[in-house]
Amino acid sequence: MTRIKSSPAPAPVVVWFRQDLRLADNPALNAAAAHGAPVIALYVLDDSLAWKPGAASRWWLHQALNALDGDLRRQYGFGLTLRRGRAADLVPQLATQTGAQAVFWNRCYEPAAIERDAKIKAVLKQAGIVAESHNASLLYEPWTVKTQSGGWFKVYSPFWRACRALGEPPSPLPAPKQMHGHAGLESDMLANWHLLPTKPDWAGGLRNTWVPGSLGVESMLANFIDQGLNGYAEQRDRPDMPATSRLSPHLHFGEIGPRQIWHAVRFALDAGPPSLARHGEKFLAELGWREFAHHLLFHCPSLPEQNFRSDFDAFPWHDDAAALKRWQRGQTGYPIVDAGMRELWHTGWMHNRVRMIVASFLVKHLRQHWRQGEAWFWDTLVDADLANNAASWQWVAGSGADAAPYFRIFNPMLQGERFDPEGDYVRAWVPELKAVPARFIHKPWQAPALVLREAGVSLGGNYPAPMVDHDAARISALAAFATLRDKEGNEAAAKRLHEGRGAA
Repeated sequence: MTRIKSSPAPAPVVVWFRQDLRLADNPALNAAAAHGAPVIALYVLDDSLAWKPGAASRWWLHQALNALDGDLRRQYGFGLTLRRGRAADLVPQLATQTGAQAVFWNRCYEPAAIERDAKIKAVLKQAGIVAESHNASLLYEPWTVKTQSGGWFKVYSPFWRACRALGEPPSPLPAPKQMHGHAGLESDMLANWHLLPTKPDWAGGLRNTWVPGSLGVESMLANFIDQGLNGYAEQRDRPDMPATSRLSPHLHFGEIGPRQIWHAVRFALDAGPPSLARHGEKFLAELGWREFAHHLLFHCPSLPEQNFRSDFDAFPWHDDAAALKRWQRGQTGYPIVDAGMRELWHTGWMHNRVRMIVASFLVKHLRQHWRQGEAWFWDTLVDADLANNAASWQWVAGSGADAAPYFRIFNPMLQGERFDPEGDYVRAWVPELKAVPARFIHKPWQAPALVLREAGVSLGGNYPAPMVDHDAARISALAAFATLRDKEGNEAAAKRLHEGRGAA
């Protein structure tokens, strides 16, 4: 009897998931599937890098990995392989131990990740293993958007015009039709990573607010396009209305990609009435701000730690732990600020207009360093994104690229009256004030004593009096900003101060 020799099993390929926790429009996954070899779907929790995920992001990551594992099993019959440790060590080790012929991943653009990935790619190639990286996170690679002189943009508007001149982003890829997994690999237990809070379990509000994972996010986008896009240009600044997409955490973790969002909106604009175009373009421009932040971080890796404008290095910040804590807890005495900070703590998210208001209050009313706010947002936001977080805080502080002029100091009362005119947002998050009439909801200290008594409000009792006086804080901030070494900026600030402008 002739014995038939069995063919050796083909060498596997590795897909290293990172900020791309989805099956559709995942170029690295498609590249791996095209090989026809067994696939190892790898995720590495690498806490060795700077800016490791904060507490709220870790909660989301647990849910997102659990969802991705379920998606893989339902679609292809195999799940994630989990490892914890230094990816620079673990990825080459796994590839070598399994005899992998190739490793595929989608690029991250944080400075530490870029440096790490370059080293991993060099090690793999030296071992004769194919190493390919792809773009799944941005509409345009940072190095492809250039000024006419070949440099990089520091102002948003010309940056976005240059992006649009590059043409439409590529169409999103479908999920691979078929793949099969590489058997016999051990995996960490997700529960053993202890990403979820337990003592105490502070994540009840997050659980009630969000459903992480890619399974429902495309329908979430479709619902926004159907119900929220028309009117977006005017209503996006209203925290009292459900007028934003709330896609930011799904986008950060890669449960949906920017190309998927872009083309879904473009399809809606092509099929909809001409009046929809203005709203759709405004929404796409918000994707443009996200691109601009990543563009800045790529070209300026020190953005999360250092002032983009070096003249701000001399700014006289205050160091007041008690004031910082009151801001963090939503106990400033300014209702729109307190509502935002409490929404953040409860849900891990805050409306973008309110983010600007609370940030301005911290750096300009309280004169706390923008890095204090950046660190708090990093720990408490479910959509904490290094590029967006750093660029946005520096924008508000005036120290960043294309920054808000430092003489623009948001007036929290006027901001509240303009964007939460009936006080519905404040009442939702500051229930102590729920019975205060709309006329006084954003400045309860101006309400007559009888009105406060009937509303059950005791300033300094069940709701704090303002921790600083707005007018005095504004004048103090302008005087501090006027000490900057930028002569032109000083003259502009002095002129506006003299003219009585600068409050927004």
